[in-house]
Amino acid sequence: MKVRVISALVALVIAIVVLALAHTWVFYLAIAALSVGALYELFKAMGLIKFPVECCICFGYAAFDILIEMVHGYNILGGLNGRIYGLVFVSLILLMYLKDYSKYVYSVPFTLVGLTLGVSWAFRSLALMPTMFPKFGVFAIVLTLAGAWLADSGAYFAGTFFGKHKLAPVISPKKTIEGVIGGTVVNGVLLLIVAGVYGAFINKQVDLHYLTIFIMGMLCSPIGLLGDLAASVVKRQAQIKDYGNIMPGHGGIMDRFDSVMTVAPFMYWLFSIGALITIK
Repeated sequence: MKVRVISALVALVIAIVVLALAHTWVFYLAIAALSVGALYELFKAMGLIKFPVECCICFGYAAFDILIEMVHGYNILGGLNGRIYGLVFVSLILLMYLKDYSKYVYSVPFTLVGLTLGVSWAFRSLALMPTMFPKFGVFAIVLTLAGAWLADSGAYFAGTFFGKHKLAPVISPKKTIEGVIGGTVVNGVLLLIVAGVYGAFINKQVDLHYLTIFIMGMLCSPIGLLGDLAASVVKRQAQIKDYGNIMPGHGGIMDRFDSVMTVAPFMYWLFSIGALITIK
């Protein structure tokens, strides 16, 4: 327990520093590192790391997909968008497949491509927030992470006191239906509190749509749960306890960000259409 707490505190300090530097290269490098790290953990769990050249191409794309935003911030290479370098990435993987098709089954290259695009898409949603929402980008990231993580805490306590019916006993034995319901409600309330503090004390130049935040906060719970359970299935099939040990007591990047990867694109969309917050 002591190791778990210390590890969480260290991660919190690092997160605060990175968010404080949200409009600098430090932020983009940190998100790129998370994206590449998450991919590495998935590839390792699935036995795909034995294809080093293909994996390096995937890691390169994942990093580039984040770091290009930093370059775009300086009005450089504005015409180089995801469709172009995405095409280059997919073409390289397909070329490797055509060159060495005898050494692996057809599912390998398409799994590599699918995982890379999915993971990159999720972390890119976080990386875009400071650029796309300059007036409240850091808040958008904080609310997104809260939407993914706070439901877990609410579900834990609700499940501990009221949990009777297992949600997915084979995939995640500790999760209960009562816990999920409790976590969903708690998530809406806590996101409402986070938004209220932000609007009252930090940024009074924005209009926060509290009812929408509450409802979408509750919706983040099942969306995050999908990512959580999907990542758990991979662990069960790979017969591993954790994806890594980068955070002692917590596991790897995927263990911490599995729910974030489904919540982040959803929250980015909500912020982009002005559903949660607008400038006065």
